[in-house]
Amino acid sequence: MAERRQVRKVQRVAAYAVIMRDDHILLSRLAKRLTSKELWTLPGGGVEHGEDPRDAVVREVHEETGLDVHIGETAHLYSFHQRNTWRQGRRADAHALRIVYDGWVPVDSPEPRTLEVDGSTMDAAWQPIAGVLDGSVPVVSLVTEVLAEHQPFQMQRVAAYALVLRQGPSGEEVLLTRNSARGPHPGQWTLPGGGIDHGEEPRQTVVREVREETSLHCTVGDVLDVGSTHFEGTAPSGRREDFHALQIVFSAEVSDGEPAVLEVGGTTDAVAWVPVDRLGSAEHPVRDLVHTALAAHRHRLGA
Repeated sequence: MAERRQVRKVQRVAAYAVIMRDDHILLSRLAKRLTSKELWTLPGGGVEHGEDPRDAVVREVHEETGLDVHIGETAHLYSFHQRNTWRQGRRADAHALRIVYDGWVPVDSPEPRTLEVDGSTMDAAWQPIAGVLDGSVPVVSLVTEVLAEHQPFQMQRVAAYALVLRQGPSGEEVLLTRNSARGPHPGQWTLPGGGIDHGEEPRQTVVREVREETSLHCTVGDVLDVGSTHFEGTAPSGRREDFHALQIVFSAEVSDGEPAVLEVGGTTDAVAWVPVDRLGSAEHPVRDLVHTALAAHRHRLGA
């Protein structure tokens, strides 16, 4: 009686990144030598002997997409077991351990493109998440498993802002800054201000931020309001975040002079005195923070 051939056992450790921007996810298409069908997966690949999994993700994402990825602090582990498959022309009992990190690329990154030649992937693209979920974008099971339980990074930020008013030629005006493409709401106008640095006094934050965003010196008054906003979106770093902001609004005055943005490459690309009666126009769409700060100011005047 012929001896039964033993099935070879193969175990592989691989590391991947789930990289999302707005309503898209960055995916790599498997090469035709692996599958004759169109099939997309998370960018990543095998961890080499002695290699840190985070280094493996950075290396693989660059090879497969041409982009430089940043990796989060924690990861999820997925196990995939195929007891009867083929590896290198032989039947195998294959077990894959897949380490998946939260990843992000800068918002000004170029379009993805595959750099490796004759590798396991042949293309890279931002694919619509809705298309992945409804099946119109064909993906390996790992992608849907990750999306089913993925939670964006939770970020809480305390910021301080200035409400600065003056009488202009046509009535009351408010000093506003416009969010750049690096900000969470590009093209929208808000109060000058920003995040409070660790150990920084909130009034010092207002003085610093107003200087950076308007070039004007600021004298800070009393607290007008403390607001809160909560949304999910792409941060200036490129990371997708579940973002919660606490917003301290101060009354303030600024020095004479024409406002101009000083910081380069930041989240502000314009500053202007805007007539209060034109807030929310097509030219000046504003964040809710502006309206709530003005309401608090009027309430104080009527108190």
